[in-house]
Amino acid sequence: MMDGMKDHTQHNRIPWKKILLGVLALGLLAIGAVLVWASFIKLPDISTFEARQVANSSKITDRTGQIVLYDAHKSVKRTQIPLASMGDPIQKAVISIEDQDFYNNSGIRPTSILRAIFTNIIHLGYVQGGSTITQQIVKNTLLNGDKSVTRKLKEWVLAIRLTRQFSKDQILEIYLNDAPLGGTVYGVEQASQSYFGIPSAQLDTAQAAYIAAMLPAPTYYSPFGSHKKELDNRKNLVLSKMKQYGYITQEQYDTAKAEEVVFKPSSNTGVKAPHFVFYILDQLEQKYGKDVLDNGGYTIKTTLDYDLQQKAEEIVAKQAAANEKQYAASNSALVAIDPATGQILTMVGSRNYFDKNIDGAYNVATAQRQPGSAFKPFVYATGFAEGYTPETVVFDVPTEFSTNCTANQQPLPGYTAKDCYNPANFDNKFKGPISLRSAIAESRNVPSVKLLYLVGVQSAVDTAHALGITTLTNPQEIGLSLVLGGGEVKLLDMTSAYGVFANAGIRNPTTGILEVQDHEGNILEQYQPNPTGVMDKNVALTMDDVLADATARIPTFGTTLITIPGVAVKTGTTNNDRDAWTVGYTPNISVGVWSGNNDNKSMKSGGSAISGPTWKQFMQYALTKYPETPFEQPVPVDQSTLKPILRGVWMGNETVKIDRVTGLRATASTPQDAIIEKVITDVHDILYWVNKTDPKGPVPSNPASDPQFRLWEPSVQTWWAANAHNYPNVTTADIPAGSDTTSGTTASPLTLSGLPDRMNLADNAEVTVSTTGQYPLTSVDVLIDNSYIATLPDPFHFVFTPDDYKLKAGSHSITFNATNSVFAKSTINKLVTFVQGT
Repeated sequence: MMDGMKDHTQHNRIPWKKILLGVLALGLLAIGAVLVWASFIKLPDISTFEARQVANSSKITDRTGQIVLYDAHKSVKRTQIPLASMGDPIQKAVISIEDQDFYNNSGIRPTSILRAIFTNIIHLGYVQGGSTITQQIVKNTLLNGDKSVTRKLKEWVLAIRLTRQFSKDQILEIYLNDAPLGGTVYGVEQASQSYFGIPSAQLDTAQAAYIAAMLPAPTYYSPFGSHKKELDNRKNLVLSKMKQYGYITQEQYDTAKAEEVVFKPSSNTGVKAPHFVFYILDQLEQKYGKDVLDNGGYTIKTTLDYDLQQKAEEIVAKQAAANEKQYAASNSALVAIDPATGQILTMVGSRNYFDKNIDGAYNVATAQRQPGSAFKPFVYATGFAEGYTPETVVFDVPTEFSTNCTANQQPLPGYTAKDCYNPANFDNKFKGPISLRSAIAESRNVPSVKLLYLVGVQSAVDTAHALGITTLTNPQEIGLSLVLGGGEVKLLDMTSAYGVFANAGIRNPTTGILEVQDHEGNILEQYQPNPTGVMDKNVALTMDDVLADATARIPTFGTTLITIPGVAVKTGTTNNDRDAWTVGYTPNISVGVWSGNNDNKSMKSGGSAISGPTWKQFMQYALTKYPETPFEQPVPVDQSTLKPILRGVWMGNETVKIDRVTGLRATASTPQDAIIEKVITDVHDILYWVNKTDPKGPVPSNPASDPQFRLWEPSVQTWWAANAHNYPNVTTADIPAGSDTTSGTTASPLTLSGLPDRMNLADNAEVTVSTTGQYPLTSVDVLIDNSYIATLPDPFHFVFTPDDYKLKAGSHSITFNATNSVFAKSTINKLVTFVQGT
């Protein structure tokens, strides 16, 4: 039986060796066929190389297509020199990383070809191929950017023919003179001059390694861009290869790796909106390849609003210069996005791209920085989604959050003070009970950390990710400090994520490209809307309402610093004042501003004082082009379904409704305006009333089972002991036993005089509302066709002219809603026919 099973297993074993041999045989046959084909293909003359490159210059334009932001060859810098004048370090560095067998191969590497064939067969298409230096010349000069097996075969054939026609030194000279090395810089000689201010013959090993490291993606690996760390890593890889292939010794390797290489300041090359342009080039280079992008003759229409961009650059440059003098903040960045499309309208990555003193070419808009309190809206939105409301109250009191410490902030045995976590507020003051609306508006830290604990760190990060934050991959390592900006985010992501609030919970992926055309006018890609609902609409509308509440911000920000009527906004400052943020939005535009120092030095202040003026000036200009649209109001939460603490009642969980006219318990017929709510005094922290995993569920039977309760509750009781005398102490003895029985019979009957059944639109009617009831009227609201017109004071008389309200001829309903001294309401309505003329 066992032998039978063994035979059956062997019979079904896949013959991998035979398959591999078959694939190798096919590969060798393919190479043979290619070699035969090679003899029939005409190789273009080398003199056509440069002409072909310059003839097909790619361009990047603004959203109108009329303003050219970048022309790949308009300002090309290329210095042709013989190979002998280039010096050994750059030649050896390039060969080591790009084609270590250059002087021995036939223009192609058969092993790389076999690997490419094998990989492409597995993936059923064109995936990869190993390119020699000779192949790269062919790709850059003789072929288009089509990624296909046919084009790859042509590349191999032409590389072989090129190797037969020209010497290796000639080929290397062509390559090193024509290789794109960042923006409009071509060739190693020009790169050496542009980046180091010396001829290539004088490059040392480290400098040469940097230039060689840039070859695969010169925009991405630009020493002036956002990936300097990646460039450093690749430079070290080049050095490692040089050592591996015997071009440098171990000592030379160690010296070059440790060398602090200084790059020459970049110069203005006529590129408009350079941070944005190189952000786009980086994307396109990764998608289409640098050779196609440089020489393919593509036209890329972007989303940039160049007028808005110019204004942003002007404001950022002026305000950042002022900030440097006043606050020691040398740099700023600004991003503007259309929330309805995700299109980038403006991107300013620094106050001056070409200012080396501030590392101006570094794009802070796409760099990772700590957001400070600008991260709080993601936590509050998570809380609102889980059942908390803007009225929910938490206690802003000194609070310890580490379970390794006591409630009075003393470390437990085995721990030190460093293991404790008790954040303060920006003003080092505490306000006691505070609503979530006020807590975020005033940027209070302690209530925000409490809310983060209630909703959970992972849930808050999930919200941020859903809205477009692409960082924060290890939130648990950050812990509760996340809500105070303990992680790192990108300004571009933050501006986009706030745009989801602006767009009622609908996310549109960030994009900077409207259309890409090749040199023949074929559309290769085009912007397509891709909206996705990532947040409950009412939660997003609630965030709009809270962040646009200028009155709630007054205690911290006053009335002028960042306030624009109808605009939602939030600021943020990190520890030691290293980062200052202001991010705000309307339904039509989302704008984010960061200020600070690229070297992470502290400023003299933070938040709204530094980034606020830049943000406000730009937003005010932007609103002239993208006018403010009022936010849609959120649907009110049914208060009757909420615990007292969730709807803002913090002095206890047992409440009784009282008719304030009679002093008795209210009934279903008691007018709402006559009802007051008495709370039996029983003050505790929110964890006493709320289970954080089910905030709207039953009151916890054992609040102490939550590990934070022992830390939060003592501070609340300490605060209450010191402040109880400021509040009424209500006991069960203060609650009346009886209920009001007169409610519903106290409405005042209304009498209407002076309003005829029919009247001319231009005539006047002297209208009076009165009552003969027991309780006098206190106010009367007037409505025409159910639209509110006015509130009448005592004696409730007004002169009514239909034309004043732009009424048309015909029948209209006139309604008077009255309230009396015991808050009972009554209504009288009359249908009046209006006519035109006599």
